[in-house]
Amino acid sequence: MTSPLILVTNDDGINAPGLALLANAMMDLGEVYVFAPDRQQSAVGHGVSLHKPLRVSRLKDHWFMVDGTPTDCVMLAVRSLIGRRPDLVVSGINTGANLGDDVTYSGTVAGAFEGMLLGVPSFAISNTSHRPQHLEAAARFAPKLGRYILEHGLPEDTALNVNLPDIPYEALQGVEITRMGRRNYQDEIVRREDPRGGTYYWIGGAEPDHVIESGTDFEAIENKKISITPLHRDLTHHAVLHRFFEPRIGL
Repeated sequence: MTSPLILVTNDDGINAPGLALLANAMMDLGEVYVFAPDRQQSAVGHGVSLHKPLRVSRLKDHWFMVDGTPTDCVMLAVRSLIGRRPDLVVSGINTGANLGDDVTYSGTVAGAFEGMLLGVPSFAISNTSHRPQHLEAAARFAPKLGRYILEHGLPEDTALNVNLPDIPYEALQGVEITRMGRRNYQDEIVRREDPRGGTYYWIGGAEPDHVIESGTDFEAIENKKISITPLHRDLTHHAVLHRFFEPRIGL
């Protein structure tokens, strides 16, 4: 019997410590291939490199570096380069939270979302700290979730977004199935001048906070729990589909 094939990707780049931890952990479940960006690709969202050629470099057995986005990595691997269809796509372990509205920016989540679009059960996994001390907790949980998915599958058109607080595995208070919370971003545009007199900009600002709501991914993290948020392919707001637009818009 052929063992499961697991594709691992990330958005922190091929040399990120969380990637190696995740790939090694998933080897308990089957054959692991790694396709990851050659550099930091955080906040690239679901970007695809349509206007440049992509180069893929083999670093070692089953490890490949791509000069593109996480979505590029998954697309190339699944559609062409592995040779057989993966049974599972796992994206991470990301350094930093992917909570609430972060999912719309996240390259980590996009890697899992692309897997889902290609018909492969997929999840993204993140540690909520930008300087994590306990990535091993995510590495311990990922194969547990992966094994469950391989045995039971996922609902159609659904990917999972998983976040862990930066605490030891033994300190975790459980697992919560959550909905997306809402961020309060406080980004500011910083205007600067280069040595030649040209103007450039940094998008930055204070760490975003969030709206306090029950049942959200933020609440689970605050309660020292693992948050698992099911993300759906269909972004349509069905409640207003026929109630809002049609009566007011004409030719």
